[in-house]
Amino acid sequence: MPTAAVTVAGRSVTWRDGAWWRARAERIGTLWRRSLRFRTVVITLVLTALTIIIACVWMALAIQNDLFESRKTQALTDARRAVDSAQSTLDNAVVQDDPVQVQNLLTSIQGPLSQQSATDMTLAIRVDATPSQLAPPGFRSGGLTESMISAELRKHVRDSGSVDKQWAQSIALPGPDDSVRPGIVVGQQIVVPDIGPYELYLAYDLDDASSTLSFVQATLWIVGSALVVLIGAIAWFTLRAVTTPIREAADTSAQLAAGDLGVRLRVRGEDELATLGRSFNAMADSIQSQINQLAELSLVQQRFVSDVSHELRTPLTTIRLATDMLNDHRDEFDPTTARATELLHAQVQRFEVLLTDLLEISRYDAGSVQLELEPTSLARLAEDVIASMQQLAEQHGSDVRLVAPGGYSPVDMDPRRIRRIVRNLLGNAIEHGEGKPIVVTVDSNQQAVALAVRDYGMGMTEADAERVFDRFWRADPSRKRTIGGTGLGLSISLGDATLHRGTLAVWSRPGYGSNFVLTLPRGSHPVEAGSPLPTDPGDEATDDLGLTQPIIVSRPMDGGDA
Repeated sequence: MPTAAVTVAGRSVTWRDGAWWRARAERIGTLWRRSLRFRTVVITLVLTALTIIIACVWMALAIQNDLFESRKTQALTDARRAVDSAQSTLDNAVVQDDPVQVQNLLTSIQGPLSQQSATDMTLAIRVDATPSQLAPPGFRSGGLTESMISAELRKHVRDSGSVDKQWAQSIALPGPDDSVRPGIVVGQQIVVPDIGPYELYLAYDLDDASSTLSFVQATLWIVGSALVVLIGAIAWFTLRAVTTPIREAADTSAQLAAGDLGVRLRVRGEDELATLGRSFNAMADSIQSQINQLAELSLVQQRFVSDVSHELRTPLTTIRLATDMLNDHRDEFDPTTARATELLHAQVQRFEVLLTDLLEISRYDAGSVQLELEPTSLARLAEDVIASMQQLAEQHGSDVRLVAPGGYSPVDMDPRRIRRIVRNLLGNAIEHGEGKPIVVTVDSNQQAVALAVRDYGMGMTEADAERVFDRFWRADPSRKRTIGGTGLGLSISLGDATLHRGTLAVWSRPGYGSNFVLTLPRGSHPVEAGSPLPTDPGDEATDDLGLTQPIIVSRPMDGGDA
C-alpha cells in the first residue's frame, strides 16, 4: 500500500516518522494563519459537528428512553391482562387435597398465560419455601430460570402481599450462540386457593426494540455526518464567492504598493463587493494622479535646482576670483575694509561649497550618480582623513584616535565618496565633541567592512537622531556652526553609503555623545548579516578622558585584516 511522503530538510519521510507529522502540522498552521477561507470553514465545521453531535446524542437518548418506557408500559399491560385471566381461572377452580390435581391446575394456566400475553417465557415460584406435599414448587417455560431474576425484584414481589402490584426490571435474555438480548421481566403474585401465593414472572424480549433503536441511531449519525459535509461544502463555496474578490483586492493592492500604478480590480455586478471594487479603483486612480503630479513636480524641482546651480557657477566663479584678489590685498586696506574682505571671502567659499552640495543632491535626485570603483583599504583611507583634519582637531582641542583591528584588505569602493563620508562624520564629531577625545574604529568580517566615529560630546535625543540625515536639518538651530558646513553633509553621506549598497547608522544619547557607523559590503550584494561594528557602543559612563577603556591601536604586521 503506497504511503504519502513529504520532503523535510532534503530527505523524504513518510507518516511513520515524527518529522512527517511536524511538517503537516506546520503546513496546517501556515494555512490557518494565511487563509481566511480555510479558517472559517474549519471553525464552521467544528461548531456544526459539535452542535450535531449534541443534538444526535440528545435525540438518541430521548428515543431510547421513550422506546423503553413504551415497551415497559406495554409489557405491564400485557402481563396484567394475562395474570388477571390466570387468577380468574384459579379462583374458579375447585381444589381438593390432591397434589396431582393442584399441579395440573398450575400447569393448566401456563397455556393461557402464553396465549394471552406476548411471551412464552414464564416462571412461577412458591412464596412460602416450607416443604409441602400438597403445594407444588411452581413451573417455568420458555427458558426463563430463577437465576435470571434479581434478588431485589424477588424481594419486592414476595413482600408486595397483593396480586394487584406489579414490578418490572431490565434483564439480559440468552440468545443464540451464547449471545444475550435485551429484555424486561414483570413480576407479581398469583394466589392458588388453599395453597397460597406464588411469584409469577413474565419475561419479554426487547430485541426488536433494540434493532429499531440501532436503526434510528445509525440514521441519526449518518444524517448528521452528511449534514456536516454538506454544511462544510456550502460554507466553502459561499466563502469562495466572498474571499475570491478579497484575495484579488489584496493582490492588486500588493501590485499597487510595488509601483504598478496601472493595475485595477475587475468589477462584476452591483453588490457590496462591486461597490468596494469601484471605490478601490477610484482610490487607485486618485493615487496614480497624485503620484504623477508629485513626480512631475519633483522633476521640475530637480531641474530647477540643477539649472540654477549650473547657472550660478559662472557668476560665482567671477565673484570668487574677485574676492580672492581682494583678500590677497586686504593688508593694504583699513581694518574695517580688511575685516569685511575676510568675511566676504569666507562666505563666498561657503556659498561655493553649498552650490557644490546642491549639485550633488540634484544628481542623486535625478538618479544620475555613477560610482568609480577601485580596490581601497578603508583603514588606510581613515588614516589619511584623520591626518588631513589633524590641525582642525587640534584647534578644537580634540584628540582623534584610530582603532583598526581590521579593514586593511582592499574593498571595491569609490574612494572619493567614502573619503567624503569620513570627512563629514569626523568634522561633525570635531565640531560637536566639545574638545573630548574622538575614536575612529575600523573593523571587518567576511561579508563587510565598517568604520565608526565615536565622540563624547553633548549627544542628541532619539527624536533628533531620527532626523539627523534630513537635508538642512540642525539639532540646535541656535548653535553656532564653526566649520562652515552646509547642512547637506550627512544627507549626501547617506546617499553615498546607499549607492555602495551599504548602510549609515547613528546612535546618540544626550550627555554621552554620538556614534556613527558606516558599513560597506565586500561584494555587490547588500549587507544582510549585520555590521562588524555595533551601532550602540554599550557604554554609558566615561572616565576622565571621556572613554570607558584605554585605546589600543592595533594593526596587522602584514597589512591584512585581523
